[in-house]
Formats: sequence, C-alpha cells, structure tokens
Amino acid sequence: MTLHVVQIKHPAQGRKVGLIEGERVHLLLRFPSVYYAALSADTNGKTLSETLLDDRSGETLAYPPIYRGESPWRLLPPFDHPEEPARCMVSGTGLTHRKGAENRNAMHTQALPLPNSPVHQGEAKELPAPLTDSMKIYAWGEEGGKPEAGIVGVQPEWFYKGNGTILRAHNEPLDVPNFAEDGGEEPELVGVYFIDSFGVPRRIGFCIGNEFSDHVMEKRNYLYLAPSKLRNCAIGPELILGEIPAMISGEVKITRNELPLWQQAISTGFEEMVHSLENLEHHHFKYPAHKRAGDVHLHFFGTGAFSFGAGITLQEGDLMQISLDGFGPPLVNPLRRDSSPLSPTLVLEI
Repeated sequence: MTLHVVQIKHPAQGRKVGLIEGERVHLLLRFPSVYYAALSADTNGKTLSETLLDDRSGETLAYPPIYRGESPWRLLPPFDHPEEPARCMVSGTGLTHRKGAENRNAMHTQALPLPNSPVHQGEAKELPAPLTDSMKIYAWGEEGGKPEAGIVGVQPEWFYKGNGTILRAHNEPLDVPNFAEDGGEEPELVGVYFIDSFGVPRRIGFCIGNEFSDHVMEKRNYLYLAPSKLRNCAIGPELILGEIPAMISGEVKITRNELPLWQQAISTGFEEMVHSLENLEHHHFKYPAHKRAGDVHLHFFGTGAFSFGAGITLQEGDLMQISLDGFGPPLVNPLRRDSSPLSPTLVLEI
C-alpha cells in the first residue's frame, strides 16, 4: 500500500499532517509533523503507515487550492526535523545516471576562466585526460555499483548540501545568492530517512526534489563542486510511503513569463541508476556520525537532465517544474536572485 503524505501550515492553526485521498487532504489528529509520527512508530513497534492511518481525524480539506497557493494553508516540505533543523542533514550522490554523467563530463571537458582575473583570461583549454574524473567514477559505478546481496559495492560520489534550514517547499522560491555565479534546477528522486532510538537508519519514503546548485561555479573546476552545492533546495509536495517503481518517468520544465522555455523527459528509479539503493544507503550510513538517534537525512539520488546542460541560463522569476509519475502533482519553484552588492564577510574577534 502506498501513502501520499503532506505537511501543511496555517497562520492560526499551526502545522498539520495530511494524507492525500483524491482531491482531499485527510488531516491527522495528534501528530503535527511526520517526524513525530515516526518517533511514535519507533516507540510502539508499528510501521509508519499504520501509525499515520490510525491517527486520521474526521476533518478534510480541499487539496487543489492548497497546492495552487490559494488557501490560508500552505504546503511545507513533506518531511523535516520540526524542532531542530540543524539535525536534518541534506546530502546527495551524483554520477548515478548516464545522462547526468555525460552532462558533467561535457561541463568539465573545458575549463572556464576565473571571473575578473587577468591571469585566467583567454580561451578555455581542453583537459588532456581522455576521461574526466566524473566519467571514471560513473564507469566504476557501472562495474561495481550493484553488487550481489551481502557484498559492499563501489563507493559513489557524495556531497553535502546543508542542514534543514536550506529546505524549501512547493511554491517557495529558490535563491541565487549575491556571491553565486548562477543557479539552476536538478530534478531528482530524494530518499527520506530517520535514525531510530537504537541508531539504526529507517527509510521513511521518497519524494520529488530540486537539488538546486551553481553550475557555472562547478564548471570552472570540478573541485568547486562542493561549494556549488551549498544552496537551498526544494522537496515535495508529497512524501511517498511504500514501494516505488524500479523505473520512473517524469519531466522537467522551465517556464518564463508564463511561456514554456525548455522541457525534457526524464527517467529515474534504481533500475535507471548504476548503483543499487542498498549500495547508496550503505555508503551514506556507514559513517557513525550519520547514525545519531533522532536525526533526519534527506539524500538526493542524482539527475539525468538539467537546463544548464542545454545552454539555458535561468532568470529572476523563471519557474522550475519537476514531475515524476506516481508522485503526485509537480514540484514548482520560482527562481529568485539576490542582486545586492557583494562585500567581504566580517568576522570579529571575541
């Protein structure tokens, strides 16, 4: 059985959890967040799905007005740490999809000059290596990313995005900070996890994600990938509990001034990836620091398409829309740029 779960908030009534049933949101009675329902399930020995279904109230709301932003209720990210956002780790794995690896390879085959630096002016030069490091890691995944049961496979790429303070919901803007060179969407499947009271990772479910990042900075040198990822991101609008298909079709679309600018069909799911889910989870949760009881983890599983790879530069107000079949309505976020003057960050002695 698959459940579609949302978290919503009202200016007067606060947070609620709801189960999507057609065009209605069936509100829960006791739990103001999915996190608290997971805590209860951990304590009582029930599944999370059982815990949520047992807590249904008699109250329902119309879903379409909430989704469209026409209701006092607004959508939140469908899973978070409601009390301590810093205890939510947001991370990801790249180079899991062939198209994504090819885009990364093309990005790093040529180096961009550094901005405002006379030393780096002139034509970009091709790297002498026959394969970029990105393609090497992707090839390792093809060879050893799906080992037999009980065997540890090859390690994937891994990156850190931030903590729960960077999470944005459906309809909320994703920001290009004033120090950034660019900002662009990355349509991805996201794994949602909770660490139980014994320090064991528990898979909550999956959702649509926009792993927003700075591709211009990353293109200058692949060692800039780490800071290019330190941006906000969006998940939702729904959290999917239960089995998901091995192959998932979808679409990413960019709209500018209410007109389609670019769109592309996407395919994801663990049949489409060079790593198995179990291998990706092992290499994320093998670290003791990633198994602290009560923590939340949101992990992006990589992309096969993004508009930057097609030569698109996103502008203020562009709408990024990502849909995956079976995951509810699309995740939509406008792009917002901070155009304030850049000045050095002040650090004071104490």
